[in-house]
Amino acid sequence: MRVLVVEPEQRPEEREIEDSLNAMQGIVGGHMQAIYPFKEPVALVCNEKGQLMDFPPNRGLRDEHGQIYDIVFGTFFLCGAPENDHLVSLTPEQIKRYQERFYTPEMFWGMDGRIVCLPLEVD
Repeated sequence: MRVLVVEPEQRPEEREIEDSLNAMQGIVGGHMQAIYPFKEPVALVCNEKGQLMDFPPNRGLRDEHGQIYDIVFGTFFLCGAPENDHLVSLTPEQIKRYQERFYTPEMFWGMDGRIVCLPLEVD
């Protein structure tokens, strides 16, 4: 299955993974949770307890106005999610679109009771 893996402080990486629970859980570091924050049928698969397990913050999820409404902790991957809930490969177009969307790693700080998100430059 062709997915896009997004690790904290790294650029997204296209990978071919085995279509198995073990392979998917290996990427996210344990029990996985699929969320659907996009208008198209694409799943963001992360560790369901990433924040509780003190995984590093990875990327912010933004609303249509660009405001962060949630933060994904730990490594996650993106894959296709048709209506039958079976996860599938991303299309080449989706890979390109989400590589661009998640291209810049982010860092998060608490400041004056707010969370501040700043881009992180990596090579």
